[in-house]
Amino acid sequence: MNQRQKEAYLREYGQMKAEGKPFFPYAVAKDGLMGCIVIGVIITLSIVLGAELGPKANAATTTYTPRPEWYFFFLFELLRVIKPPDFTGLATIGVPTLGMIMLFLLPFYDRGPERHPLRRPVATATGIFVICAMAYLTYLGANAGAPTENTITAPATVVAEGKAATSQFYLGRAVVAQSGCEACHKIGNNGNDGPGPELTQIGARLPAEAIARTLVNPTQPMPSFAALPKKQFSAAVAFLAALK
Repeated sequence: MNQRQKEAYLREYGQMKAEGKPFFPYAVAKDGLMGCIVIGVIITLSIVLGAELGPKANAATTTYTPRPEWYFFFLFELLRVIKPPDFTGLATIGVPTLGMIMLFLLPFYDRGPERHPLRRPVATATGIFVICAMAYLTYLGANAGAPTENTITAPATVVAEGKAATSQFYLGRAVVAQSGCEACHKIGNNGNDGPGPELTQIGARLPAEAIARTLVNPTQPMPSFAALPKKQFSAAVAFLAALK
C-alpha cells in the first residue's frame, strides 16, 4: 500500500468513526442481549428435551469403548493417524499448537489492507486449510469404529460348513477383538500395523494346531491366552484358522 492509498484509507476510517456509535452502551447492549437469548435457548432446550443419561458406569466391564466429546474428535482421529508411541506428544500437543499458531500469526504474515477474501489469498488459503483439516478429522473421528471392533465376515468355506461353524467363527471374532489382539496386530481393516505381524491371512500360513500352540505359549511380549475358557479359546483358534 503506497502513501496515497494509506491517506485515503485513514480519511475513510476517520469519517466512518465519526459517524459511528461508541462501543458502550450500543455494542455492549447488543452483545448482552444476544448472550441472554443464547442462555434462554439452552435453558429451554434442557427443560423441554432433558439431558441424555447413559447407563451407570461399570468399572468391571471389558467392553466399554471410551469416546471423547465431539469437539475433540479431530484430536482423537489424529492419534489414530499418528500411531507410533514416540510421536504421541506430537499428535496431542504439537500439531494442534501449530494450527493455532498459524491462525494467531495470520495478521502478521498477511498484512494487506484488503478485506475481500479473494484479495487476501494467503489468509484465505490458511483459514480454509485449517478449518477443512479439522472438519475432515472430526468426521473421521466421529465415524471411527471401536478398538474392539472387527468387520471381517465369515468366508464362503465357513458358511458352507453350516450354522455351527459360522456361529463359532463370529464368536471367535468377538473373542479376538475383546482380548486386545488388535492393539498389536492388523486383521483386515482393523487393528494396528505392529509390533505383531498381520493376521489377515494367518490361516494360510499356519494350521489350527500351530495357532493354538502360539496362543498358549507365545513369543514375548505377546501374552498367553491359555486362561481363556475352552469354548472361547476354541472359537478364537477356529476364527484365526479360517482367515485365508
